[in-house]
Amino acid sequence: MAGHRETVAPRRMAHLDRAEALRLLGSVSLGRIVFTQQALPAIRPVNHLMDGEDIIVRLHDGATLASVVAPADTRGVVVAYEADVIDARTHLGWSVVVTGYARRVTDAAELARFSNRLRPWADAPLGDAALRIRPDLVTGLRLTE
Repeated sequence: MAGHRETVAPRRMAHLDRAEALRLLGSVSLGRIVFTQQALPAIRPVNHLMDGEDIIVRLHDGATLASVVAPADTRGVVVAYEADVIDARTHLGWSVVVTGYARRVTDAAELARFSNRLRPWADAPLGDAALRIRPDLVTGLRLTE
């Protein structure tokens, strides 16, 4: 029937503990980084992998990288990182948000190791375009029936 939308009953939200939230984050390779660009909030979809509890993000856009990377003598730049898997039909799934400090990955051995594990979106070498996000605040929720 044209224009008919299936009604989905309201879902319950269950909060996830830190370990489960980070485990779920590690089960996917795509997320969104939230940062400040020209004093305004910005968001970009990016590939990621987990290195222990840290999130390693691959960035392709030089301007984006420049806005996120802090001077070498600081703790880093505060960012948020979000990933989720929520079924569009059933509205069941989960969402995880991490807030922490992001710093550029500069160690050549680490970059080589991450380059082999991060699938690129564009045909470009990883080079120095990787960030390490150290999670300070980790929140997650699971949508259930």
